[in-house]
Amino acid sequence: MSAATACMPLVPPSPLHGSSAAMAAAVERRQQPGAMETTKTAGSEGTVVVKSHGNDQDCAGDDDGDVTMSRPRAVVQTLTCERKPFSEGFALWRSIGRPELPELDPILSFDEFEFSAPAGFPDHPHRGFENVTYMLEGGISYHDFSGHKGTINTGDVQWLTAGRGVVHAEMPAGEGVQRGINIWINLSAADKMVEPRYQDLASHDIPTAVTADGVSVKVIAGECLGTRSLLRPRTPALCLDVALRPRARLRQPIPRGWSACAYVIHGEAAFFGGSASDGGATTVTTAAARTLVVFGNEGDGDCVEVRGADASAGQQDGARVMLVAARPHNEAVVRDGPFVMNTREEVEQAREDYRRRRNGFEMADGWTSDHASTVATH
Repeated sequence: MSAATACMPLVPPSPLHGSSAAMAAAVERRQQPGAMETTKTAGSEGTVVVKSHGNDQDCAGDDDGDVTMSRPRAVVQTLTCERKPFSEGFALWRSIGRPELPELDPILSFDEFEFSAPAGFPDHPHRGFENVTYMLEGGISYHDFSGHKGTINTGDVQWLTAGRGVVHAEMPAGEGVQRGINIWINLSAADKMVEPRYQDLASHDIPTAVTADGVSVKVIAGECLGTRSLLRPRTPALCLDVALRPRARLRQPIPRGWSACAYVIHGEAAFFGGSASDGGATTVTTAAARTLVVFGNEGDGDCVEVRGADASAGQQDGARVMLVAARPHNEAVVRDGPFVMNTREEVEQAREDYRRRRNGFEMADGWTSDHASTVATH
């Protein structure tokens, strides 16, 4: 998305997800001009049904995603997000990337957004991070300098590893308001200059796990309830769209050392947690829609536990929560608009490379997107 807004978000209205693709899927990989890799996934329609939601499940431990669950992580911060208009047709609810929470290593920003004409993001560059766009309502059309183009529709996800450089444009794909979630995830110093890569998953190809007691999880990245996504983020990450009926509960493993947060898209959710420092006592934090919950990372909690709020006269459909976790880099971060690097010199080099159309930006020379003449510049 635009450097001016730093990133975008998105959210859908349904209380529980419909059917999704099973893990038996064919993956087609092809090279775009300039060695940019794209991955599109196609699979047979299906849903994984789980008898229990894994509250007593044990998993073998490693630092890339599997853990043995013993204690839910404590909630250490909650942030209520307010709608902030940025231009005519574009507004967002920012949770990460604001003064109270500048970043949650390696998550640089987390936004829910509204996008409609005449707003748009004309041709602009990126370097040094991964850009995740998950559409909840409507769609976004995009076109980049390698020729990669298309539309991210309702329920689809695009996981873009910008690496050494991407130039693209984005605009609303239809009439009315388009809504989504946009997340920026930092790349390590070793991966800042990798070749760009697109991983696109249509909504029906994102695997879904459903439990008998009212939990439905779209596994965008990582694994949940024995169901694994085909997406392979460069920075190890977990990304789940969780729908819970009233009182339905999910206990999700989170690798020790990873940063973790949850954003309530719809309804109201209760988060259970405790820490060794308080004797293991369980505390309950209730969060309403458009609230970000940040979990502690002290090494004494290895899962997140969330439950849909009790049904009431005005709340009958539980909650919808986006759960995101990722392995931190513990490195210096220097960011300037669309460039995220480790030093000020590297950021200046990125700007110079883009200006001179070199070192990853060669294809930008003389290129304009299909949207260049129709997108309003802000």
